[in-house]
Amino acid sequence: MPTTGSSEVDDYDHRSDGYTLSADVSESESGITLSDSFNNSPPRFRSDILPPPEITLPLGCHGNVVEKRDTTHLSEVELMKERFAKLLLGEDMSGGGKGVGTALAISNAITNLSATVFGELWRLEPLASQKKSMWLREMEWLLCVSDSIVELIPSFQELPGGGTYEVMVTRPRMDLYVNLPALKKLDGMLLSILDGFRDTEFQYVDRGGILVNGNDQNESHPCSPFSRRCSVRLEEKWWLPFPKVPPRGLSDNTRKRLQQFRECTIQIFKAAVAINTCVLSEMEIPDVYLESLPKSAKACLGETIYQYLTADQFSPECLLEYLEMSSEYTTLEIANRIEASVHIWRHKYFRRHLSRAKSGRSWGGKVKGLVSDRGKNKFLHQRAETLLRNLKLQFPGLPQTALDIQKIQYNKDVGQSILESYSRVIESLAFNLMTRIDDLQYVDDATRQRAAAESSPMLDESDSASSVPTQKHISPSLFSIQHTSCSS
Repeated sequence: MPTTGSSEVDDYDHRSDGYTLSADVSESESGITLSDSFNNSPPRFRSDILPPPEITLPLGCHGNVVEKRDTTHLSEVELMKERFAKLLLGEDMSGGGKGVGTALAISNAITNLSATVFGELWRLEPLASQKKSMWLREMEWLLCVSDSIVELIPSFQELPGGGTYEVMVTRPRMDLYVNLPALKKLDGMLLSILDGFRDTEFQYVDRGGILVNGNDQNESHPCSPFSRRCSVRLEEKWWLPFPKVPPRGLSDNTRKRLQQFRECTIQIFKAAVAINTCVLSEMEIPDVYLESLPKSAKACLGETIYQYLTADQFSPECLLEYLEMSSEYTTLEIANRIEASVHIWRHKYFRRHLSRAKSGRSWGGKVKGLVSDRGKNKFLHQRAETLLRNLKLQFPGLPQTALDIQKIQYNKDVGQSILESYSRVIESLAFNLMTRIDDLQYVDDATRQRAAAESSPMLDESDSASSVPTQKHISPSLFSIQHTSCSS
């Protein structure tokens, strides 16, 4: 085995001269003053008290490698301290106690982390290693809170001499025990789908024609009947890069793989939506929301929707087709009004039920009118719930309603806050991923049909114009007007 020469020892002593104590002590220990070092507390590495630490460096390894690893570890520790300091302060850096509650602070932390990591998911490509490690590391920190959320259940234990006795033991709370592992699994599946877009046949080009993926050739969008009628979504989101496929389109294997990714993402999206909807439904309705509701559901809904809801023949599908919902803002406003009417009628129904229970027996027309009002409120409440459910199914990417926002804001349950925010960011990521895949498939279909039209000279432009592919929508271009014909 090779021995360390005197020159290497001198080199080690020279590097040790620049060693600082602050890298090895905790924050409380680093606050020791100079006067303390001359008192009873001895120095940490005095040779007459403690032997110097034995440091063995591998052959060919230099001190800067170890120093870089220590720096990385310290930076992660400092980052973790900063994150948990914000959580403990409730995002109030003044320390005056005016911060938000723990539940909302964790919800905001998960939301902000998702926006930092996935906020610019504009291309179908693997997530950067730095962002991926950041997401996995900090989500592990934030989710570790759920390990301490438990519930007590009775359990029987045997005595050494025979017999049993009942004790209370802890286990993870049931909603966290069921939903949190499922969300982690969905999270890992989305990251694996993103990792699957390596060495792809397609590229992305800026709207101005600058190729992004390293090709020096500048190429604008092809001018053809197909490209002129690009999807409404692609035209509206002008800041997104444009997917560019080979002249003959993607290969069959790539198309099959892309379709598999899309179907898997759809299932992930549906599972995340189901978990998020379930958690939000279990949250308490804040008193602030109930106090802000108008007394009359008719004033809340408006004349048109109220007449449709109270008519003898009611069809939620026909009503949704009749309403003007060409923009996200108007659709969300209609959803808020319908949801408010649901709780107005529900409140009236339970209030009538409670008043009847307190009054005991009633007589004559008073009882008849009371029963009639209770039945009407329950009937309208059920219709409004059906209409709201159909609206959310028709627009799966609809932002959160006013009630959902206030539930998240005033929620005090930390476990529900973790499940809601985690499922919401997974739902958003899956929705964006589906949108990117839909855009790519639309461009590929248009390119393949254009290549087929160019290879068939007998096919005139009118016939080719009628065979423009329609873009698939599970997560539709929700609030865009879909044109079926081209206006020149």
